[in-house]
Amino acid sequence: MNLTLVSLLYLLQSSADAPGGFDMYASGKIYVVVAVIVLIFFGIVLYLFLLERRLKRLEKEQ
Repeated sequence: MNLTLVSLLYLLQSSADAPGGFDMYASGKIYVVVAVIVLIFFGIVLYLFLLERRLKRLEKEQ
């Protein structure tokens, strides 16, 4: 988890310094990227929570 976070932060930092006008911070696109990542994360957490509830219900039936 920590390695993934560090890699993501390094990628974002290096892309901000990249030549050719690829500056996500200045254009405000970084907020869109972060929002999409957060939505995907919460979607996965919600899916796992609902799946756990279904499994508990099935275990109680047996």
